[in-house]
Amino acid sequence: MADKLILKPRDFPAVEELLQRPSLAATVATVPRPYAAMVVKRIIADNKARLKSKKARITEADLEREITTTIMASKRREMTRVINATGVVVHTNLGRAPLSPKLFDEIKQVVTGYGNVEYDLSGGKRGGRGAACEEYLSLLAGSESSTVVNNNAAALLLILNSLANRKEVLISRGELVQIGGGFRIPDIMKKSGVRLREVGTTNITTLSDYEDNLSPRTGLILKVHKSNFMQAGFTDEVAIGPLVELGRRHQVPVVNDLGSGVFIATRKILGQTEPTVQQSVESGADLTCFSGDKMLGGVQAGLIVGSEVLVRKLKRNPLFRTMRLDKIMFAFLERLLSTYLDGDQFDKVSLWQLLSVSESQLYERGRRIIDQLDHPDGLSVTATQAYVGGGALPETHLPSIGIVFDRKYRPTVMMRTFREMDPPVIGRIENEQFILDLKAVAENELEPLRDAIRRALK
Repeated sequence: MADKLILKPRDFPAVEELLQRPSLAATVATVPRPYAAMVVKRIIADNKARLKSKKARITEADLEREITTTIMASKRREMTRVINATGVVVHTNLGRAPLSPKLFDEIKQVVTGYGNVEYDLSGGKRGGRGAACEEYLSLLAGSESSTVVNNNAAALLLILNSLANRKEVLISRGELVQIGGGFRIPDIMKKSGVRLREVGTTNITTLSDYEDNLSPRTGLILKVHKSNFMQAGFTDEVAIGPLVELGRRHQVPVVNDLGSGVFIATRKILGQTEPTVQQSVESGADLTCFSGDKMLGGVQAGLIVGSEVLVRKLKRNPLFRTMRLDKIMFAFLERLLSTYLDGDQFDKVSLWQLLSVSESQLYERGRRIIDQLDHPDGLSVTATQAYVGGGALPETHLPSIGIVFDRKYRPTVMMRTFREMDPPVIGRIENEQFILDLKAVAENELEPLRDAIRRALK
């Protein structure tokens, strides 16, 4: 009956009949039944319109195939674990920094029931949300005070609105950047209610450029990390230290948006220096903000450290409540910050574990996979270049190893084939070759990656 030709609108099977067909049962069971019913209704309606236009020959088998394809495509839009073989460790589209299983296990019991989210266990009364998290953050950063909101864009919006609403904010033209997802610094400044005052030029900004633009209308001086944008050649910018001195002379607060933000020295492990949160605080920045899910290696959050007076002002802003974290985020951040305070980040934080794996170790892993696959023709283990990602150190190439598929394997076909695996494997195409870069592949993902390669070769 499944290949029965549909000639008239009344020939279409009923929605419930299709949902109950044995040939569709397994597919329908993968999604909520009301959603499956909605899909079937839409497909019937679309095909009735096609039939009416007399531009299609429709069978019940066609309907079943379309229902199956649509539901399976919908299912793949749900959140699922993927293997990141792109070579970008902090990959924005793949969830940025991978969360540590060790730290996640530690918070399971805390977040799955009731908890003292806003309850003071010592006094037996209402308490402050995230108090321990803020204490750990201040201690780690070396700051007077700190607080946390739901992402760094929110942190910047809150700071600008709280300290400089309807006032001018000085910022170098070279720092009016756009980062991933179309997020533009000028746009967030406009929405915060401040007046943007550009100083300097695109490539050169001096301290006098800031000083010449100071006026009674100035609310604050803003310095922004360029994130994934780099300038080269005839360039100059003002470091945070001289800006702080200028701000103090004129009693204007200075805010440093670090973007990714990092708590440990990066030169030894990454070959290039990224400014740390502690350096910003030591330089005297009144407030410093940064992300929680990039080089910190945690959950999405906007972390703010600095002056106790200014942090209190942020918390009094009604916007602060719209940006607060839930118990899961606070619990994870508490454990993450504790790990940094104990110096255990290389043992417990997945991001630093991945970044710490040497090129020789990656080569051994790649060779082992090839050996286990009996050295298939057209595959090689080759030196590649990986990246930190997340807007941090954009010019830093991390030495890595990739499993490279010869050009006889059509790269776009391989890309789609691996993307449709379970679990999906996301690689990259470079020089017309498909590459599975091992830099961001965790050790416990090597076996499923090997199995995925075996299935793809078949």
